[in-house]
Amino acid sequence: MSIFPSKKGLKILFVATEAEPFIKVGGLGSVIHALPKALSELGHDARVMIPRYLSIDDSVFKLKIEHEGLNVPTGNLEEGAPESLICNVKRFDPENTDDPVTTYFLENQEFYEQRANVYGYADDAIRWALLCRGVLEFLSTASNWQPDIIVSSDWQTGLIPNFLKTVYKEDPKLSKISSIFSIHNLYYQAMFDHRFVSELDFDDGHSPVPAFHDQRLTKINWMRRGIIYADAINTVSPNYAREIMTADYGELLDELLRERKSAISGILNGIDYKTWNPETDPAILHPYSNRDLAPREMNKTVLQERFGLKVEKDVFLVAIVSRMSKQKGLDLLFPILETLLRELPMQLVVVGEGETDIMGFFHDLETKFPGRIATHLKFDQVLPHLVFAGADIVLVPSRFEPCGLAQMEAMRFGTIPIVRKTGGLSDSVEDYDPDKSTGTGFVFEKFDSSSLMIAFIRAFENFRDKSKWHRLQKRAMDANFSWEKSAKEYVKLFKRAMSQRSR
Repeated sequence: MSIFPSKKGLKILFVATEAEPFIKVGGLGSVIHALPKALSELGHDARVMIPRYLSIDDSVFKLKIEHEGLNVPTGNLEEGAPESLICNVKRFDPENTDDPVTTYFLENQEFYEQRANVYGYADDAIRWALLCRGVLEFLSTASNWQPDIIVSSDWQTGLIPNFLKTVYKEDPKLSKISSIFSIHNLYYQAMFDHRFVSELDFDDGHSPVPAFHDQRLTKINWMRRGIIYADAINTVSPNYAREIMTADYGELLDELLRERKSAISGILNGIDYKTWNPETDPAILHPYSNRDLAPREMNKTVLQERFGLKVEKDVFLVAIVSRMSKQKGLDLLFPILETLLRELPMQLVVVGEGETDIMGFFHDLETKFPGRIATHLKFDQVLPHLVFAGADIVLVPSRFEPCGLAQMEAMRFGTIPIVRKTGGLSDSVEDYDPDKSTGTGFVFEKFDSSSLMIAFIRAFENFRDKSKWHRLQKRAMDANFSWEKSAKEYVKLFKRAMSQRSR
C-alpha cells in the first residue's frame, strides 16, 4: 500500500530566516515565497515558518496567535542560564490567491522582536538555535497540523535535521517527519569562516548540539550537521549539486557530500512570471512581448535617459545587476573593461552594492567615461526591471554560482546573458550557435579575463546582425524558468525522502 494519499497533497513546512513579503534580505527570501506558493498551486499544503522580527507588523499582515507561551528548552545546565525560553507563535492566513501561503512566526522579544535586522548579531547562534528548536517544539505540541516534510533552508536551519535524529528521535509526532536540507550557498556554513578552523575547534558533526548559552555553539558547523542528518539534501541547481562534490567547489565538505551522494539532488530555482513579465510590468514604460520586440527600443531610450547616458539607438548597451563581490567574478573586468569602452561603441549600466574595491572601480570609470557608463551603487528592487527592459546584454561572470537569478530575469525580458559555465548559470544558459540557430546566451568556461573578453566580443559581433539577434532574444524569452516546473521536481524529491524515511 502506498504511503502517499491518492487524493490529498503533501504537507510541507519550509523553515527559513526570511520570506517575502514579510522580510527579505536576499534571494532566499524570494525562494521561500515563490516555491511554497507554486507547490500550493499544485494542490499541496505548503507552509512557512520564520522569526517575527521588529519590522514585521502584526496589524499590516493581520497576524493572530497560534500558540501562546511556547516553552523552548535551551539545554543549559549551568547556574544562572535559563533552562528554557518562552516564545509565542503567530500565524498569517492568505485571503486571496496573490497572498503568500500560511506562514507561522516564532516570536521572542529578546532575540527577534527587538532586532531591526535579520543577520549580523553577536548572538546569532542562539537566535538560529532558538528558531530550529522552537519550530520542533511547536510541531510537537500542535494538534491541528503536522507536516510530512520539513525543508530546512541553508546553514541557519541546519540543526533541525540534527535535532530530529537525536533529541526528538523518540517523539511520537516528530519521528515521523522527513527532513530535507536545502543548500542555497555552500560558501557560508556557520558563525565562523570554515576555511580557518583550528584542530581543537573542528566540528565533526556527531557530538551533541551545545546548549544555547554555551560558547561551543558558535563553533559547530551547522551546514555539516544539516548534510549529515537530513533524509535528503537539495541544492538550487543540478550542476551545483555535482560541483560541490569536487574539491574545487566543495568548501572542505566535498568528501562528506560524496559519502551522501545518493541523497543529493539539484533543482534549478525559478522566477516569478507574474513579477517578471514585460507585458504587464508596471516598472516598464513601454510593454512588449516575444511576439513584438519593437517597444524594447523605446525602453532602451528610457534607460539611457534615466541613467544620463547619451541616447543612441544602436549602441551596445551592457548591464551589470549584481551584488558587488568577488564571488560574482566582477574583478575579471578590472584589466579589460577600460579597453572595451575605448574600442567598442558600447555603454554600461551598473546596479548593486557590495565590496568597496569593486564599487570604487566602477565609480572611477564613470568619472572617466561620462555618458558612456553610469552606476547606481546601492540595492534597488525596481531598477533591475527598467534595466532588463532596455539593455542588450547582462554580464554574470561568476566564480561560482549556486543558481543565479539575474540571468533568468534578464532572459525573460530579452536581455542576453554572458555567463561563466558554472553552477546554475550552466543549467540555465545555452551557448549561442549562429550556424544552428540554437542557444540563449554566450558562455565561457575558464575563469580568466581573456575568456570573458572573447565571449564579450562574440556577443558584440552577433549583436550587429539585428535579425539573428532578435531570434536569439525570442529564444531567451521562451526559456521556461517557471516555479511550477521546479515545484514538480521538488514533489518528486519529497516523495523519495518520505520513502527513505519509511524504510
